Amino acid sequence: MIGKRVKQLRLERGISLSELAECAGVAKSYLSKIERDIQTNPSIHFLEKIARVLRVNVEYFLFSERRDNPLRLSEEKEPLPSDWIQLIRGAIRSGVSKSSVEAFIEFQKQEMRKQKT
Repeated sequence: MIGKRVKQLRLERGISLSELAECAGVAKSYLSKIERDIQTNPSIHFLEKIARVLRVNVEYFLFSERRDNPLRLSEEKEPLPSDWIQLIRGAIRSGVSKSSVEAFIEFQKQEMRKQKT
């Protein structure tokens, strides 16, 4: 599972196995074993190195099941705190729509502007 995600992201980024290993400072042979699920229990330290190069949070490898997962980094450099991830997942499981959350955020922004004036 972890190896599949590493390989998928590596290929999406257009990075060779050798390039990823070099940029992350890990052994190419070990990375290859991870990707082929021969080695299935990499250390968090190893995943942190790989995640940094692939621009995702470590949690993406451990918990992600969807490609549009919020654990993937876009413009942000800081990982999303785990309590926020759990909050978002809970809202989704409860049936809260994205548009409802966006409306709530907009409402909160307006309220904060009112308080400042």
